[in-house]
Amino acid sequence: MLHSKDKEQKNNIKGTHDHYNDSACGLHCIKINDISVSVGEHTIIENVNLHIHCGKVTAIIGRNGAGKTTLIRAILGEIKHSGYIEFMDLKDKTMKDLMIGYVPQYVNIEKNTPMSVYDLFAGYVTNSPVFFKKNKKVYEMIKEQLSIFDASDLIDKRACDLSGGELQRVLLAIAITPVPNLLLLDEPVSGIDRNGMELFYKNIQTLKENYDLAMIVISHDFEFVREYADHVILLDKTILKEGSFEEIRQCDDFKKVFGGRLY
Repeated sequence: MLHSKDKEQKNNIKGTHDHYNDSACGLHCIKINDISVSVGEHTIIENVNLHIHCGKVTAIIGRNGAGKTTLIRAILGEIKHSGYIEFMDLKDKTMKDLMIGYVPQYVNIEKNTPMSVYDLFAGYVTNSPVFFKKNKKVYEMIKEQLSIFDASDLIDKRACDLSGGELQRVLLAIAITPVPNLLLLDEPVSGIDRNGMELFYKNIQTLKENYDLAMIVISHDFEFVREYADHVILLDKTILKEGSFEEIRQCDDFKKVFGGRLY
């Protein structure tokens, strides 16, 4: 659930930094074409078209029930939908398989569950049993990946004991192992305190500046959207408006959706 990708790559724990660059390349293009989701006669989202490049953050905003999470689930292939997604390498004009990393809004970990951060992480990057004996190679790889988000000290901690901000950093590390082409984040600062939010902003900046991936972020945090989003989508079943945050904020549809409040 946290990392949707070609299944044959689950066994590959090498090259976790293969997509790391001094600066994002901008040469990969993801096109989301005419995505629609209906349940019976009820249309949840309709004819959504997005065009994003690596190194860019696209923020999706909208009212509750606008179809934001449904769109994420459609991109992940978790629900039936019409339309299709293309991933192209603009350098050689070739279509490629799309790897998607995903950090959901909520992860339910039962209290007193003995699973450690290592166990949680290893469960997503290896098919080997993780509860009996730690694999030293896997352990060091996981610790290195956690260090990207200043979370290496959490590796032996029980996952159920993590704070919201700590769990988010762990989930981010899982979602970029290996580095995906597209990272989806659904309300990533929900339930996180101010310090956790500021650290999240720092982590997004790190990803944006140093990794060859595109990000789609569902957010109600307009401070984040204004500061970090390269492109903003106002969604209400379909795309009402797209552009910079200031362009969106000043449009009539924004005022209708959010009651004309100024941000």
